[in-house]
Amino acid sequence: MTAFPFKLAATDGEARTGMIETPRGTIRTPAFMPVGTAGTVKALYMDQVREAGADIILGNTYHLMLRPGAERVHKLGGLHTFSGWSGPMLTDSGGFQVWSLASLRKMSEEGVQFSSHIDGSRHMLTPERSIEIQADLLGADISMQLDECTPFPCEKDEARASMELSLRWGKRSKAAFGERAGQNLFGIVQGSVYEDLRRESAERLIETGFDGYAVGGLAVGEGFETMCSVLDAVVPHLPGERPRYLMGVGKPIDLVEAVARGIDMFDCVMPTRSGRHGQAWSDFGPVNLKNARFAEDVQPLDERLDCPASRDYSRAYLHHLVRSGEYLAAMLLSWHNIAYYQSLMARMRAAIAEGRFAEFRKDFNARWESGAFE
Repeated sequence: MTAFPFKLAATDGEARTGMIETPRGTIRTPAFMPVGTAGTVKALYMDQVREAGADIILGNTYHLMLRPGAERVHKLGGLHTFSGWSGPMLTDSGGFQVWSLASLRKMSEEGVQFSSHIDGSRHMLTPERSIEIQADLLGADISMQLDECTPFPCEKDEARASMELSLRWGKRSKAAFGERAGQNLFGIVQGSVYEDLRRESAERLIETGFDGYAVGGLAVGEGFETMCSVLDAVVPHLPGERPRYLMGVGKPIDLVEAVARGIDMFDCVMPTRSGRHGQAWSDFGPVNLKNARFAEDVQPLDERLDCPASRDYSRAYLHHLVRSGEYLAAMLLSWHNIAYYQSLMARMRAAIAEGRFAEFRKDFNARWESGAFE
């Protein structure tokens, strides 16, 4: 039995809305988790993240274990206390970041040995150590199994070997996690773009038994259409009574199409990363505030959003901040982007609850394809 009840409130086609009840608060689904890589959602106060509508944020095992150190975070009260975030928190396992350090790591059955990108110090990340860091030291409400993010592109034999390793690591992660009353553990489906491997991975993870199921190894270069095809193949094989989490995704159109396929949870660095580079998000796609067209535009970014960054500053002022390299540009645009993403999730939750998600999806796709940001 899962530690956190997941209650479906409504479905509309494959899209669904519900609530994950945790000791630190309710997570409304579909949910977007802002990424707090090093114990901070970059350029924002935690109060801003909360007021924008986020129920849950994500922390990063790899970065926190290196700096300031997982044991130090634990000594200082755990990641919630340390960062000032009182709501639910999910931590990734560190597998993706270690995988991305191709020249600095060595993979084995035991785990991943790697050199820190900060100071070159050597570390070993095993399924057991990953769970210790996430659940015991950082104090995550939801921990992720250690997995290998399968490289893309790759041959099917390579994808199968990677999937099998992740499945074995999943069993070890589950054994290390044990049974906990106030914390959850999610398994991760791998298998690259091979639909039969994805289905097999899902079925075998279910045999091991997790509190939720994530789809990993996407948004790594395979493209939008392929991502949707993989979701079409795998989501029907995931338990309907458990949360479904698409890792590292994505653009607003990705979120809408994934929700249409039955995904409940998302995370991505895109809102804050875009904000630091002068880009705002909208239903019509990305908006580059560096563009000269905004130099004398007195309109706000989006006055419909209940966010000061979206409502109270002119596009001309934001353009000036971006072109001048002012710190405030990153702060305001990141704030807007987080608020926009949370508004998008709220609109999808309402559309599903009211039985009009198909209409919402059609209208959103039309706006996205037009790119007609006014």
